[in-house]
Amino acid sequence: MQTIVDARWPLFVKVADIGSVSGAAAALDIPQSVVSRQIAQLESDAGSRLFRRTGRGVVLTEFGEQVYPRIVALIAQADQLADEMRTRGGMPAGDVRFGMLPSTVPSLAGPLFTHVREHWPQVRLHLTEGSSAQLEEWLGQGRLDMALLLREEDTAKQDETVLARLRLCLVVPAAHPLAKRKSIRFDEVARLPLVLPSEPHPLRARLARLAREKQLSLTQALEADSIRLQHEIVACSGGFAITADAFAPQDAKRLAGMRITHPTLWRSVVLAIATQRPHTLATRAVAAIVRKMASAALKSA
Repeated sequence: MQTIVDARWPLFVKVADIGSVSGAAAALDIPQSVVSRQIAQLESDAGSRLFRRTGRGVVLTEFGEQVYPRIVALIAQADQLADEMRTRGGMPAGDVRFGMLPSTVPSLAGPLFTHVREHWPQVRLHLTEGSSAQLEEWLGQGRLDMALLLREEDTAKQDETVLARLRLCLVVPAAHPLAKRKSIRFDEVARLPLVLPSEPHPLRARLARLAREKQLSLTQALEADSIRLQHEIVACSGGFAITADAFAPQDAKRLAGMRITHPTLWRSVVLAIATQRPHTLATRAVAAIVRKMASAALKSA
């Protein structure tokens, strides 16, 4: 039923949302030349420019601004009608694109796939793994329907479901003398060689702000942009990491975690839903089971 709307208009919306022809092409996994040609044809048919080119991409013209909300509404109506027709028997059907944090893959990917296959055979589940920053970018581009994200402190947005609050700890090699301790103060942590995510990163900014408040300077050993990488560096004595104390099975004997105190640091795992993609019976069903499964998995980790 997507053919109710000219197939070129969803390309227009994607380019407008991302602000880049090349970015839209990458998000849709189609050649940039195809997107450019389709937009040019739309502009020719409309008799007016839809986009104005800038040094950093494209922005909507005044005419494009007028057209955009009407096209978005038409696409949403077409998607809703298509979903209603597919699911008129009450069974979820269609594609669902779900982004997962690496730390959640071992406990969640298999059970989720099995549940969907057994209960909703007409749902095509697409799983993607990435860092929280990557997943949030893909969610904003409309490449995902939903994703698990990390939120530092209590920064979850109003439309996000908090699945778990995790206490951050200092991760050390299991054989290190510090591994015998149950807790460590933040001012001690700041003096250790730390494996930190690259800037900009919410945790990096949070730690730097806390260090400034305490008139301390963080000691950086190196940068690694995923928890998996950070744990691997710690395991080979390359430094110390600050993550939640939920270790993958292969790390349980190699790593140890101790609570950080003064202050205690927390982060949240949330389920975020894309605002640029249609909410179908299939996405709602998968979101509901993800909330149930992920909450149980994270709390038992």
